[in-house]
Amino acid sequence: MEKEKVTLNPGTLLCPVPAVMVSCGQGDERNIITIGWTGIINSQPPMTYVSVRKSRHSHGIISREREFVVNLTTRALAFATDYCGVKSGADVDKFKEMKLTPVEAAQVKCPMIGESPVNLECKVTEIREYPTHDMFVAEIVKVHVNKELMEEDGRVALDKAGLLAYVHGEYFGINKSPIGRFGFSVMKKKTKKRINRQQHQKRIKAKRNQRKKKG
Repeated sequence: MEKEKVTLNPGTLLCPVPAVMVSCGQGDERNIITIGWTGIINSQPPMTYVSVRKSRHSHGIISREREFVVNLTTRALAFATDYCGVKSGADVDKFKEMKLTPVEAAQVKCPMIGESPVNLECKVTEIREYPTHDMFVAEIVKVHVNKELMEEDGRVALDKAGLLAYVHGEYFGINKSPIGRFGFSVMKKKTKKRINRQQHQKRIKAKRNQRKKKG
């Protein structure tokens, strides 16, 4: 049923967006900035971007170092995520204040955040300048995932990570129960039955493993 619309002036109302903590810099200059304007722009090679306001402390660091780490956030990291978005790295050590663990990365000099379930090491390939923000286009050169999120078939179970999203000024935890999976709108009945059967078997196996750990 068609809903009545209200026309507004142009604005940044694309929601939800990821709420990620981007770590950059090294040594005493290491810093964390919370970013909502990020996403994937290519698959092979894997490319991402972060848009950073020109006035932010991290803007100068990323411009000079041309590398950063995208650290995914969770419900448990919501407080730290907000703090790192409102406090300036010019004034405080956000790792220290939020008790976050700097972890050495594999291919970039800036640290990863140990408490993040997924860390994406990124090297800047292009900087696009805009009036208020600059877009740092980067190649994802290494990915780190918490071991408990890895399935036996190699799938990364991000549904178990308790990820965080940002919606017009507020943080929301992503619901663990999906509405559907990619392609569910055109999925054949036999395929759907097979997937449901596989998921049921996985749940049974997970319960067995839990019982073994308790026993």
